[in-house]
Amino acid sequence: MTKQMNSRNESFFNKVYTIVKKIPHGKVTTYGLIARHLGTSKSARIVGYAMNSSHKFSNIPAHRVVNRNGLLTGRHHFFGSSLMQELLENEGAIIIDNKIKNFKDILWDPSTRK
Repeated sequence: MTKQMNSRNESFFNKVYTIVKKIPHGKVTTYGLIARHLGTSKSARIVGYAMNSSHKFSNIPAHRVVNRNGLLTGRHHFFGSSLMQELLENEGAIIIDNKIKNFKDILWDPSTRK
């Protein structure tokens, strides 16, 4: 990867992290909603890559980002097999079989900030 591409990815990743830091306690958002908010609606997978890289930073609540169906698809990137689930449950999420059951109630859209 060229230096320019690395710089571009780091810049995009930082934009993702800025949004993720704004997710309210007790809420979750999706990779796709973050991508759409950034004006790159087809970049949900890149948002996922950013979240995978976010674990080296302690101030990014990566556990609050899930897939569009409320599945804890990023759970394997957390230390321990159930840490993501535990963090979300501590914030009020109801999770069964790695899926948030009260997903619609706790979904936060960064574009509307509701």
